[in-house]
Amino acid sequence: MKAFARKVQNFLVNEDGPTATEYAVMLALIIVVAITAITTLGSNVNSTFEDVNSTAFGS
Repeated sequence: MKAFARKVQNFLVNEDGPTATEYAVMLALIIVVAITAITTLGSNVNSTFEDVNSTAFGS
């Protein structure tokens, strides 16, 4: 029983779990920001190409 209590205590004291969780949250936020930036950039580039196409070819 003491071994089990010691394992539980070590689990609660160990900081590897929260650190991994923090890294996962940071990674998720970075991915969201990257996807948002790429989507916005893609829309702006598409709009620019459409403007150039309509100016150059008059359609």
